[in-house]
Amino acid sequence: MRVIRGLHNLEPQRGGCVATIGNFDGVHLGHQAVFGRLLLKGRALGCPATVITFEPQAMEYFAPRAAPARLTRLREKLAALADCGIEQVILLEFGPKLARKEAREFVLELLVDGLSVRHLLVGDDFRFGRGREGDFQLLQEMGRAHGFAVEDLHTITHGDERVSSTRIREALALGEFELARHLLGRPYRICGRVGHGNKRGRSIGYPTANLNLHRRVSPLRGVYAVMVGGLTDRPWPGVANIGTRPTVDGGARYLLEVHLFDFEGDLYGRHAEVEFRLKLRDEKKFESFEELKIQIDRDTLAAKEYLRKETGNRE
Repeated sequence: MRVIRGLHNLEPQRGGCVATIGNFDGVHLGHQAVFGRLLLKGRALGCPATVITFEPQAMEYFAPRAAPARLTRLREKLAALADCGIEQVILLEFGPKLARKEAREFVLELLVDGLSVRHLLVGDDFRFGRGREGDFQLLQEMGRAHGFAVEDLHTITHGDERVSSTRIREALALGEFELARHLLGRPYRICGRVGHGNKRGRSIGYPTANLNLHRRVSPLRGVYAVMVGGLTDRPWPGVANIGTRPTVDGGARYLLEVHLFDFEGDLYGRHAEVEFRLKLRDEKKFESFEELKIQIDRDTLAAKEYLRKETGNRE
């Protein structure tokens, strides 16, 4: 998959492309259905299926404190897009320059001159350009003038519910991981490289692998039974905490800490994939490290028991 970062790196594309535009946070079943249609249209026209997306997302630029929690960091999203068969991604930095760009200028610079788009898939509620002045009707008008078709995205449902990133965030917040799996089309995982922490867990007998979440807000917060992939030839059971560690330092930054059961070995610098199976409890502040250790003992027993039963039921 080819990734082009920024409008300044675009070169006129011979033969054009088919494209869709959006945040695509989570790359869920609804997004995957869109990409499937995009790939079919690209094959029919003999040109690459292209996803145009933004980093940061618009809400993270305009209202960072009100922006929703990220389901996927950029690296995870790009990997998921590649898994869907997308051939090309245009990654645009959402900052002052893009926010000030007029809608017609955006279409001409990106879709017409930059990508030579032949077919565009967008929702009929899609808004873009300075002051959100651009809409579906403007795209249709400019498409007729510049030789590209504009097709409306249809809502994808699961049962009677619309598949959306918002619904998945709600499911994750409630610990409904089976529902999240159905809406995503895969189990919910957070991936990252294991880094160095303050090693306070070792002092109470619970060493942890620490992962930077690379997002301002986490869709999860609390203590979970997890399975961790990418470290050995099989997923490894453990217990994880996502939060701001109120008993340790109470910082503002979210951190994912994972204790792997009966694991020996150096994990620093390794890439881990943490799959969440059960929410055990909310994060809370304890009066002492001794109280924290007692609670972690309980969490560990509960996670081991759940994962043992779950594994047994799957076999």
